[in-house]
Amino acid sequence: MWQYCIVILSVVAYIMPSAWAQNDDVISPQEVMMVFVIFIVAVIVLFLYLARDSIRRIRTDYDQSYFESKNNRDYEKYHSDWQDDYEEYNLDRRVQNPPNYYEILGVPHDATPEDIKSRYRQLAKSLHPDVSGKDSDTDMARINEAYEVLSDKDRRNKYDSDINARGEI
Repeated sequence: MWQYCIVILSVVAYIMPSAWAQNDDVISPQEVMMVFVIFIVAVIVLFLYLARDSIRRIRTDYDQSYFESKNNRDYEKYHSDWQDDYEEYNLDRRVQNPPNYYEILGVPHDATPEDIKSRYRQLAKSLHPDVSGKDSDTDMARINEAYEVLSDKDRRNKYDSDINARGEI
């Protein structure tokens, strides 16, 4: 690959100074076209060099490594990074009086993650604005928030400890 770059640079170094020296620093349209073509060739060579693994279908470290999102396609759907920012923004409101997420989803306090997931999907299907036909954005936001907390093991344990401390269970 580097050999091609050296050849291209050699051709450019040989052709360009002699072409400009002949016309007393006036650039003709042919010279502009030649510079443009050389630039395009350089960009194509750079692209081919950077994409060489994909072109030759060589497996990279990413392909061979294990990520939770590769096995569980729902993971990225229901565990997004922007929720952490939302949680920080509403931290004061939630600490003072958080809603009862178990009542929102209609599951008992000892529900399994599978029960929570199936109940969330049932509610999401029935309350979705496209299905229900009514303005249910706030209801969807509430069940999404409840599912975000109850589906994550650490957040659920923290939530349970908070409501236990207040004596709501």
